[in-house]
Amino acid sequence: MALLEDAFKGGNIVTGLAVGVGFALLAPVVKPLVRPLAKSVVKAGLVAYDQGRVALAELGEQAGDMMAEARSEMEGETSEEKEAQHRRHGGRAS
Repeated sequence: MALLEDAFKGGNIVTGLAVGVGFALLAPVVKPLVRPLAKSVVKAGLVAYDQGRVALAELGEQAGDMMAEARSEMEGETSEEKEAQHRRHGGRAS
């Protein structure tokens, strides 16, 4: 690991050049092996993104439904309170 750290810190230019040339020489050999793996990772990322988007949409819909129910209950309670107040005052407007 110290070899790579030295190469990236600029401590030894020969080591950096050797690493660069090594990558250039190995790239055609490694590329066919790495490409399917990279493609699988990208596919998995897309699937996870789509599932997350669907889950978030469902969560938003459920939150909207709960808010609508709470508002409906609040309106019902308010109208019941007004009716009870109206009965207590003998039908007089307050």
